[in-house]
Amino acid sequence: MALSAAIIGLMGFVHLLLTFRGPRLLPRDKSLKQAMEKVAPVITSQTTIWRMWIGFNASHSMGALLFGLVYGYLALAHGDLLFHSIFLEVLGFAMLVGFIVLAKLYWFVTPLLGGCLSLMLYLISVAVAWNA
Repeated sequence: MALSAAIIGLMGFVHLLLTFRGPRLLPRDKSLKQAMEKVAPVITSQTTIWRMWIGFNASHSMGALLFGLVYGYLALAHGDLLFHSIFLEVLGFAMLVGFIVLAKLYWFVTPLLGGCLSLMLYLISVAVAWNA
């Protein structure tokens, strides 16, 4: 379980770094970034599409980090609580499946493979705990 959580947490951490450092999350077309910096969304004129892009990427990263930190901590420090809570087990499962679906529909192969590996380890750890 801790390894499952670490995979998602690490992906969230790297994504957060890439959100604020380096060119990897920038559009290949520089004019697109310039347009995103000038255009406001329909919902409000208080921000731009570019600022929303950065915010969405950062908050997405924080969600993955939170999952990794909480489930990693529970696995290492409070395994009885984690593995005896149907709520926490189903919640973790749903989050990982959600990440995988998003990766398949909207992202690319690296987060898809990381999510699948994390889910596999997650399910193995739950199965081992149930059979212990």
